[in-house]
Amino acid sequence: MDDDALKIACPACHALNRVPAARLADAPVCGRCKHPLFAGHPLALGSGNFDRHVVDGDLPVLVDFWAPWCQPCRMMAPHFEQAAGQLEPALRLAKVDTEAEPALGARFDIRSIPTLVLFHRGCELARRSGAMGAADIVRWVRTQLQG
Repeated sequence: MDDDALKIACPACHALNRVPAARLADAPVCGRCKHPLFAGHPLALGSGNFDRHVVDGDLPVLVDFWAPWCQPCRMMAPHFEQAAGQLEPALRLAKVDTEAEPALGARFDIRSIPTLVLFHRGCELARRSGAMGAADIVRWVRTQLQG
């Protein structure tokens, strides 16, 4: 495989796939289950699959830590969805329900929601709390990745 191949976890079966960076925009599919690796939608993550995507994968991952009872979280959800369509396949967008996954919230010291955390290969690059619109999310992520 090419030296520039990226490890990308499948959103369906969570198998790691090696995809040449130059082919990310070519609608790659999982080698195991044939599911598209990118759908333009955030991926729900939990304790069982979080590390596979955030730590084991080579793509940056923007995680929205949220809860269903949180009104600002619910207001931001369609904006986060829209941002996924604009930012994939350069990075993966994911959501973690901190009410259903309190261990992940505690692991990353989430004190308020919504909180966006940008990871790359398991390392936290940046974090921001509070609801944002789609354009602000896209701009913030691109600024963080350039810096």
